[in-house]
Amino acid sequence: MRRIALFTETYVPKVDGIVTRLKHTVSQLVRLGDRVLVFAPDRGVTEYGGAPIYGVSGFPLPLYPELTLSLPRPAIGEALAEFRPDIIHVVNPAVLGLAGVFYAKTMGIPLLASYHTHLPQYLQHYGLGFLEGAMWELIKQVHNQAHLNLCTSTAMVSQLQERGVERLDLWQKGVDTDLFHPQRATSEMRDRLTQGHPTAKLLLYVGRLSAEKEIQHIAPVLQAVPGTRLALVGDGPFRGELEKMFEGMPVHFAGYLEGEHLAAAFAVGDAFVFPSRTETLGLVLLEAMAAGCPVVAARAGGIPDIVTDGINGYLFDPDAPHALTEAVARLLAEDTTALRQAAREEASRWSWEAATRQLQGFYDRLRAKTLVGTR
Repeated sequence: MRRIALFTETYVPKVDGIVTRLKHTVSQLVRLGDRVLVFAPDRGVTEYGGAPIYGVSGFPLPLYPELTLSLPRPAIGEALAEFRPDIIHVVNPAVLGLAGVFYAKTMGIPLLASYHTHLPQYLQHYGLGFLEGAMWELIKQVHNQAHLNLCTSTAMVSQLQERGVERLDLWQKGVDTDLFHPQRATSEMRDRLTQGHPTAKLLLYVGRLSAEKEIQHIAPVLQAVPGTRLALVGDGPFRGELEKMFEGMPVHFAGYLEGEHLAAAFAVGDAFVFPSRTETLGLVLLEAMAAGCPVVAARAGGIPDIVTDGINGYLFDPDAPHALTEAVARLLAEDTTALRQAAREEASRWSWEAATRQLQGFYDRLRAKTLVGTR
């Protein structure tokens, strides 16, 4: 049995790709016999997946109110001393995660850090591009305190390596292929997302409605490809701007969907459209593929680790004019049976249990090195 203290800047009930991975990881770790204590911003939830959550109070991030900044405090050290972890795992250490880094050093506990959010690329979307160099320096300084740094795609391993981050490895992807399945499709969900036009071609986006996702680039597709409609599943700080940009267009803001409702949404789509260039991986693409929904995504970040152009989806050059429109039009004009099957087969290769067992292997490697170092 391992005792793992997990520090994260975001957790339940928030909905995003990082939380999705952490929810499955924590549940799998507990199921496989480990004990986990999660340190996260206090959002009123005290337990998830069999692991207690130590909530730390904080305040909303001004540019992104959905995120809470929780400042480290001495009580965290007391909770760690009582829990006696074998490993401290910090996820995207920025504020609260720095407490995990500090206590790992002072208490002599092996430290693993994982990188899930490509913050330097986010800055340009919030008018803060001039801070990119400083952000990379901060990332390097914090992550190089860890005994091991995990990324979720080969592209991110390469980028962090180029920026001077050391001791890197790849943490494999995962998806729930029982939940996300083509058989989840329902006529009710199709009617809901198309707003009563079930025979129209349905474009789907699932994820945060935030500036860095570049969702507005889907608008020219609706204008150029007749008979298409768009459903945006999710919410976020950019929703108001998007509502203005898409005013008068056949666009439905569906809000958050979870569980079988989310699975049904994926399964009824004709194309999952993902313009974002800031993804460290893009787990939502894997969920769409598991549901048999053909994907069109930017050739950027970690996305090519998931999507093989022309085989299980389409990639487009995000810097080329009209490339997204052309890719969607091509997909909608062809028989997608083989594409859907290949997408489902690719997703079926990646289970959350396998990804978590790989993580346990990383934990054990660090514990073994620490034991050798103390002899």
